[in-house]
Amino acid sequence: VGDEGVPILDIAGVIGRHLNVPTASVPAEHFGWLGQILAIDQPASAALTRELLPWRPTQPGLLEDLDKGHYFS
Repeated sequence: VGDEGVPILDIAGVIGRHLNVPTASVPAEHFGWLGQILAIDQPASAALTRELLPWRPTQPGLLEDLDKGHYFS
């Protein structure tokens, strides 16, 4: 993963745009236990992987990849 800290709201925005449905921010409680998981700050980083291995991400990031639209055809 080359991306770090991609907000769920941004992911939902790209998906909503491609499915032509509106998106809105709602309280985490609306989604029950899943909302609790999504609301937790869960930063992910590939810094250690890059440091230990000769690996560099070359593919598009999550939002760029989603925005290409090939998941929605």
